[in-house]
Amino acid sequence: MEIYHVFTKSIAKFTVFLDHKDYARMIELLKYYKNKPILKFSDYKKLKETKVYYNSVKSETPFVEIIAYCLMPTHIHLVLQEISPSGISEYMRIVLDSYTRYFNKRIGRKGPLWEGRVKRVLVESDEQLLHLTRYVHLNPVSAGIVEKPEDWVYSSYREYIGMEKEKVCNKEKFFDFSKKEYKKFVEDRIDYQRSLEIIKHIILE
Repeated sequence: MEIYHVFTKSIAKFTVFLDHKDYARMIELLKYYKNKPILKFSDYKKLKETKVYYNSVKSETPFVEIIAYCLMPTHIHLVLQEISPSGISEYMRIVLDSYTRYFNKRIGRKGPLWEGRVKRVLVESDEQLLHLTRYVHLNPVSAGIVEKPEDWVYSSYREYIGMEKEKVCNKEKFFDFSKKEYKKFVEDRIDYQRSLEIIKHIILE
């Protein structure tokens, strides 16, 4: 089963996550739609409020396994293993459509939210996968939003280092490092990645 770096961004760099509620909604959608849905998420939310749990309504047909993620104000990075044929395409379509409906309703907006087709790049080795998770988790630091990756609560980094109880990713399936080892691995790269971001902006100008 192949693993991909999946990336999507908003139209014209439109801010698609305005506050904690929006980020939390997307994380819920990412988690809920990993399996082929029996219920729409909005219907599931109603059931959840009456103590009907997710395990009683989820499908046993998985689309993807989530390895890592990072939500940014205008874009999303995901590291996904494709479980079923066309699983990533179907998963992303459902997740992004669901979020668009929610967001447009919330702010009284109409029309598409995301730019074109979702981009994906095949991960070709375990080493590449490990370095990719670090790149994804350092996005908020590189962008200058936070000083430390653990300060950004909308990525899987805090889950990786044991600061988050909510389990979205199945990292144990792919990695056997300790939380302390991974934290050191990421922190060793912070200054270098930040400098790369500075150079990138100079070149683009």
